[in-house]
Amino acid sequence: MEPPTYTHGHDEAVLRSHRWRTAENSAAYLLPHLRPGQRLLDVGSGPGTLTADLAERVAPGPVTAVEIDEAAAALTRQGLAERGVEGEVRVADAHALPFEDGSFDVVHAHQTLQHVADPVRVLRELRRVCAPGGVVAARDSDYPAFAWFPEVPELDEWLALYLRVARSDGGEPSAGRRLRSWALEAGFTDVAGSSTTWCFASADEVAWWGGLWADRVQGTRVGARAVELGLTDRDGLRRIADGWRRWAAAPDAWFSSLHGEVLCRG
Repeated sequence: MEPPTYTHGHDEAVLRSHRWRTAENSAAYLLPHLRPGQRLLDVGSGPGTLTADLAERVAPGPVTAVEIDEAAAALTRQGLAERGVEGEVRVADAHALPFEDGSFDVVHAHQTLQHVADPVRVLRELRRVCAPGGVVAARDSDYPAFAWFPEVPELDEWLALYLRVARSDGGEPSAGRRLRSWALEAGFTDVAGSSTTWCFASADEVAWWGGLWADRVQGTRVGARAVELGLTDRDGLRRIADGWRRWAAAPDAWFSSLHGEVLCRG
């Protein structure tokens, strides 16, 4: 199997978003199931902020994180070190994890399944390495379900471009709505589904989110890949970025980002 391609890349504008994530805003559905002493695996750990939050809740249980390549793993190591969290960080393919059956009590994947070549196969791996009585937790965006106001045409263009780029990489940007189906296909017998949103509605939130995506359109792999695929050109990216800034300047701007979630056992 070809190694998966991470659509977003790890440019500063992407990491700015990822470092904002916390257990409270990105894994609240999992928190009631965490206990001190549990063995935690975080698959797709990024800069490690969410990993560190979860690690603090299972301490003194051991923490392991997995990333796609050494550069991404180095970001996790740096993030954990900055928080004073000890953990093992491994480079591995989520389709074939290098761990024994039943090695972990909690297996977590945030915004990971939307980027893999075969999410059902990955979920089977997460199930395999999870101990009896443990829990597998996954949360993913559902890009086609994102909603915003005002209705700036360039944001519609942005979404259409993003969907095509993500699918060209072999991912599925509507993963959020599919998680429960994938988990059942992977063999789980107890799958609890839910959804939550990130909502950006205050002046500060809107300015941050709009500026973030304006930068991501022009300065990260997503825009470069859209140009490479012939979906737009640099002037088109500039126009879409300006649309994001115009949206963020609106006094009534609002954006909701839907995420699907599953807690899986059995």
